[in-house]
Parts: sequence; C-alpha cells; structure tokens
Amino acid sequence: MHQVGVNGMAEEKQDPVKLHKEGNTLYEMGKYAEAVEKFLVAAELYRKLNNYFDSAYSYYKAGECAFMLKDYSKAVEHFLSSADLSFSKGFDRFGLSALEYVRDCYRALNEQDKLGEIEKRIKEVKAKLEASLF
Repeated sequence: MHQVGVNGMAEEKQDPVKLHKEGNTLYEMGKYAEAVEKFLVAAELYRKLNNYFDSAYSYYKAGECAFMLKDYSKAVEHFLSSADLSFSKGFDRFGLSALEYVRDCYRALNEQDKLGEIEKRIKEVKAKLEASLF
C-alpha cells in the first residue's frame, strides 16, 4: 500500500533531490505556481529524512515562488516555516534571511503591527549573531 503525500503522489516514488531540481528549473522558467508545489513536497520529504537544512531551504524556495506570484500571505507562511526550522537547528543566518523576506511581505501587505514584531525579531537575531562573533 502506497502512502499518499501532497498532490496525491505516492511518497515512495518521490525523490526530494529530483523534486528540488525540478522546482529550480520551473522557478528559472518563471513557472512559480508549479515550482512551489515541487519545493513543498521536497521540504516535507527532506524533513522526514532528517535533512533539516535542505528542508528549510525548500520552504525558503517555496516562499520565493509565492513572493514572485505576489501571494504574500503564502510567502509569509513558507518563509516562517523555513525560519522556524532553521532556528531550531542552529541555521541562524539562514533563518535571518527568511525573516527578512517575511518583513518584505508584511510591508507589501501593509501589516504594520506584524511588521513591527518581525523587525524586532530580526534585530534580536542580528544581535545574537554579532555577539557570537566575539
């Protein structure tokens, strides 16, 4: 019996590296809606394999796709998934980059309250990173 994942595909037959590459190709072709689906499936598969960096990166790429489509709410969701996973695994610089995209999305959505919160979080992460240098 096959386990069904996102988009109804059987997960046993899915290769996260292949999906990630397909997502990159679609992204480069400007096919962002198709690419986001590949990245999201890859992110989940990588996570199940305990490959947290590539999972975080795939969420990040899904966020970039949504951002390019001007679907800022979805972009926030994907970038926050990337940031949360990144911070939980010690990939703070990568998480910071995702938070900066979240900030850009909140600006585009004109969500001032959330913008203030995310700017505070970005400032805290930057301070932590600077402190770790010394």
